[in-house]
Amino acid sequence: MTTTRTAFRIRPLPAGTLAELHRTGRDATGQPPEHRRATGGEPLRCCLRDARPDEALLLFGYAPPLPPSPYREVGPVFAHAAGCAGPDDVTAYPSQWRGREQVLRAYDSRGRIVGGRRHDGGDPEAVIAELFADPAVDLLHSRNVVYGCWMFAVVRS
Repeated sequence: MTTTRTAFRIRPLPAGTLAELHRTGRDATGQPPEHRRATGGEPLRCCLRDARPDEALLLFGYAPPLPPSPYREVGPVFAHAAGCAGPDDVTAYPSQWRGREQVLRAYDSRGRIVGGRRHDGGDPEAVIAELFADPAVDLLHSRNVVYGCWMFAVVRS
């Protein structure tokens, strides 16, 4: 049986979010970001790769964009402390995170959770296609399995 693939785009942390954080010095919770030196392996939401040792990072509270709903939440994310060019490719699953267990949480157009699925990272495109096969699904959030924090969003192309 052949799995039909769904064209999608990956949405990292918006550049405007980092610009606003630099401008105001406050995150989504109203707190200042923590400045850190990477130990290596921290998942960077700005460019969708793992940090290299000694990179300058920010750790801060982020509220992924969703319509107002009870499911809107704030969680910790890492990003580069200075400017970041963003990911190399937003039409493919982040290559450094392939093989990493994640949860894809599905939301409808009202920002309500309508399903989701855990995957091992081996074929995330099949899981994305499966979730987007439901016409009620408007948006997916990739989430860290252990900590539950937001990694990136997935939308149909």
